[in-house]
Amino acid sequence: MTVLPDDGLSLASEFPDAPHEQWQHLVAGVLRKSGKEVSGDAAEDALSTLLEDGLDTRPLYTARDTAPDGGLPGFAPFVRGGRAEGNTLGGWDVRQRHLAADGEAVLSDLENGVTSLWLGVGATGIPVSSLDKVLEGVYLDLAPVALDAGDETTAAAERLLRLYEERGVPDDAARGNLGADPLGHEARTGRPAYDLASVAGLARRCADRYPGLRALTVDALPYHEAGGSAAQELGCSLATGVAYLRGLTEAGLSVAEACAQLEFRYAATADQFLTIAKLRAARRLWARVAEACGAPEAGAQRQHAVTSPVMMTRRDPWVNMLRTTVATLAAGVGGADSVTVLPFDEVLGLPDAFARRIARNTSTVLIEESHLSRVIDPAGGSWYVERLTDELAHAAWTYFQGIERAGGQQAALRSGAIGEQLAATWAARSAKLATRREPITGVSEFPHLDEKPVDRAPAPAQPTGGLPRVRRDEAFEALRARSDAHLAATGARPRVYLAALGPAAAHSARVTFAANLFQAGGIEPVTEGTFEESGAREVCLCSSDALYAEQAETAAAELRAAGAEHVLLAGRPGAYAGADTHLFAGCDAVALLSTALDRMGVS
Repeated sequence: MTVLPDDGLSLASEFPDAPHEQWQHLVAGVLRKSGKEVSGDAAEDALSTLLEDGLDTRPLYTARDTAPDGGLPGFAPFVRGGRAEGNTLGGWDVRQRHLAADGEAVLSDLENGVTSLWLGVGATGIPVSSLDKVLEGVYLDLAPVALDAGDETTAAAERLLRLYEERGVPDDAARGNLGADPLGHEARTGRPAYDLASVAGLARRCADRYPGLRALTVDALPYHEAGGSAAQELGCSLATGVAYLRGLTEAGLSVAEACAQLEFRYAATADQFLTIAKLRAARRLWARVAEACGAPEAGAQRQHAVTSPVMMTRRDPWVNMLRTTVATLAAGVGGADSVTVLPFDEVLGLPDAFARRIARNTSTVLIEESHLSRVIDPAGGSWYVERLTDELAHAAWTYFQGIERAGGQQAALRSGAIGEQLAATWAARSAKLATRREPITGVSEFPHLDEKPVDRAPAPAQPTGGLPRVRRDEAFEALRARSDAHLAATGARPRVYLAALGPAAAHSARVTFAANLFQAGGIEPVTEGTFEESGAREVCLCSSDALYAEQAETAAAELRAAGAEHVLLAGRPGAYAGADTHLFAGCDAVALLSTALDRMGVS
């Protein structure tokens, strides 16, 4: 080995440390140029991003942003992972979801990278009587099976256990989850289908006979899909898990045995850092619950992450591949034990073979080619991630305590308190979506009106009657549906004429902005030819503020004389007081577009 000589270079060691206040001073100087007179902490606050749950993302994190020690993987508080080896031995479990009795699709997935199955069973999925056929040819001692059967949980669980016996699967080789989740089912349907006492027997059998099989799922997706924040999702999962611990211990299981019967299911979104922090915080919080129950050694939470259904879009569904890739990356980095990637066409019906292949290969690429699983908790030590994990854990714990004070998860569900809280969170987020402060690529940003629809066979109807299921694209989807109906009835979409004033340098940015906004509502922008040739009744002026002052009033008068019923202006109110409506960053795009469609007679 060659030893390099000491060359005397000290590199950065001779430079003095820049104090935080000096950086704030530089930031204040930049903000001053944009008209903001702030200094000190206020300058830093001006660059912060407000998140839900009272959290915010700071522009800079340093060693002064401390957080509690996360410990080591496999040891309490399990922030860094529930197992000492993490996912380094082969990566996370790639769990594919199936809702149709298609044994060929199941085998194809297992032969091409999927390592476990998540089966929707019952009236909203695969008939219980078809489980044998769906799992025909599946090596049940190698492929774990997780059930999701709702009303038919007991029947589905019994059928699966009989399959293990009939096929000679050793008891210690049976792995997966029977999927009992009475509180999750009540959240979905608004009615109790079965009580925890009926599930305790399954848990006892699993604890005594099947060491690799869990009986219960703590599914937090109903709360995420109802519009809940990360802290609300975590708080509801904790309250549900505690309710199950109480029921199972009352039925005779020890706290450690009861903890071993639970698997927690969380949503992974395209907000990668929040997802990473959420999974890390979830493990820390559950470790605290186990410690309070007297079994700290049993606090390693088993996690199943599912790419968020809320973020999936019906328009330009191909972009969903990108969203799920980021979400899967976050789930893997966050330490999820199992990850389900929803196919990009999931919201449109039953996924086809191509969509399922892309979904399973998303995990494969991240594991095999990006090597994400080779490092345990790769985000650990990041001042930002550690601080966000800590702040989210505190917010979730506060929400959980509120549920417990209200009598527990079931009481809070039945009183409507949880539903009201989730609805309030979604209303606030909907306002950001409507103003495009939270953009949706392919829907509210860069939509493509001429895209060809993606047709899929209908998926089984999912349970209803409880908490609603929301999607980020729903308001814009309603506008696009109105436009589609108008197109089908008349052969043309509603149109708006973009009247550009002055040279391209003056109007190009606002033409692009206006065209993008109108297309988000299904309104076709026309930029070529004259207003009379456009077939439009609405006009939007696009130019610079200086040219508006010189030309807008005259141009608007001429356009109205030519038949324009309304004149809009791409610019903030005040640039031209004579405009009927102004389009600007932060305006309520949904309300503006809906009103425009009303004026055009598009019902």
